[in-house]
Amino acid sequence: MKTLGEQIKVRRTVLKIRQQELADLAGVSINTVVAIERGTGNPSIKTLVSVCDVLGLQIVTKLKD
Repeated sequence: MKTLGEQIKVRRTVLKIRQQELADLAGVSINTVVAIERGTGNPSIKTLVSVCDVLGLQIVTKLKD
């Protein structure tokens, strides 16, 4: 199973969007996009939602007690 960062990178590549374009459209820095894709960042939910919205991805979460 791919990590969220890997899925974001694959989707961005399929859509032929550069990292800088994604950052601009999502309203985040390019460093944030790079960190998310590498799995090294700790983005807020708001940031992830913005990035995923641009790419047409949905974030599905499962909350446990």
